[in-house]
Amino acid sequence: MNCSMKNAEIKPRSFGTHDGSFHADEVTACALLLLFDLIDREKIVRTRNLERLASCEFVCDVGGVYDPSIKRFDHHQSSYNGSYSSAGMILKYLKEEKVIREKLYRYLNGSLVMGVDAIDNGKSTPVVGHCSFSSVIANFVPIRYDANQELFQEAFFKALDFCFNHLKRLVSKFEYIQDCRDKIKDEMGKRKKVMYFNEAMPWIESFFDLGGDKHPAEFIIMPTGDQWKLRGIPPSYDKRMQVRVPMPKKWAGLIGEALKKESGIQGAVFCHKGRFISIWETKEDAEKALEIIQRRKG
Repeated sequence: MNCSMKNAEIKPRSFGTHDGSFHADEVTACALLLLFDLIDREKIVRTRNLERLASCEFVCDVGGVYDPSIKRFDHHQSSYNGSYSSAGMILKYLKEEKVIREKLYRYLNGSLVMGVDAIDNGKSTPVVGHCSFSSVIANFVPIRYDANQELFQEAFFKALDFCFNHLKRLVSKFEYIQDCRDKIKDEMGKRKKVMYFNEAMPWIESFFDLGGDKHPAEFIIMPTGDQWKLRGIPPSYDKRMQVRVPMPKKWAGLIGEALKKESGIQGAVFCHKGRFISIWETKEDAEKALEIIQRRKG
């Protein structure tokens, strides 16, 4: 740490990062600190002036120092050999400071931050035709390379707002998943091949987090809007577009009357061509479809 940093008077709840162009990692790091109420928006500073940065409580993606004890989170210096970008560094800091729990850490890391780290550190390259979160944030950067600093500043805060709201929704989704966890656990406890739910809810994350890989369930029957779905259960979370038992081949891609005729069920609505899910007018219709599948399987 240089002398100016040692002697600087720290402004509480302030955040510093570099000016000019920006990337998803420092935008995400800043958004995380805002979301968990550790910094104030009006105290965000964008500069490469080390004296100004020295007065910031948090400094990310600039300064050449990674030391969480003094809230410095840069990953560009040769002395740092880890896999994090400033986004991953901040998420880890939030966990270690017990601002967030381990489960939320894993959820945010797996849903977003891990990918931001990998792309920023050159460990991953977006597939052609796939728009990553990092690519979306990069598209907020002014198009012209000779844009002035005012435009870059305005663009940064637009990207920050987008990222903040995205993270806020992820946290809300995580909390909803956790709220439904006990219901998933209770149904799993029956150890049956079909799990029934009388309300729509997120299930796949909790199912596999609770040991779904070794659970005997093959299907879920659950409402979806005014209709009911029969959904095949994947072999694992990583293979969630596969199923342990698929819908019949002849149902694949059929809609309405075509599926009614093929299945013999008047409440038939739709069967996905991937054969992992089908939609029916009533719970009883879904159960009839299940009976057909089980008979054919047997």
